[in-house]
Amino acid sequence: MIISIKHYSPADAFNKLRKGSSALFLDVRTAGERKDQKINGSLHIPLPEINARYNELIKFKGKEIICYCRTGNRSLSAAAKLKRQGFDVANLKGGITQWSSAGLR
Repeated sequence: MIISIKHYSPADAFNKLRKGSSALFLDVRTAGERKDQKINGSLHIPLPEINARYNELIKFKGKEIICYCRTGNRSLSAAAKLKRQGFDVANLKGGITQWSSAGLR
């Protein structure tokens, strides 16, 4: 079965954040990567821990969850996992790398 995932450009994702959207940004990178840079207000659950920490995500089932990583690959995997579990998900295209390149904070 093919799963369709929404992809947001950094500008579109930033606009959701700026406009006070109820979307949750989910950082699926390692703790070391997150130490260098993160999207303020984001929740951190590394990709390998997604299944084990499912209970932390269940309270966000009614919100859109925008997954991000360094380049957008791991976050796409996380988004697909969560979508299969019934979450409303999206992926940040290009990850934090493109977010930073666009000058967003």
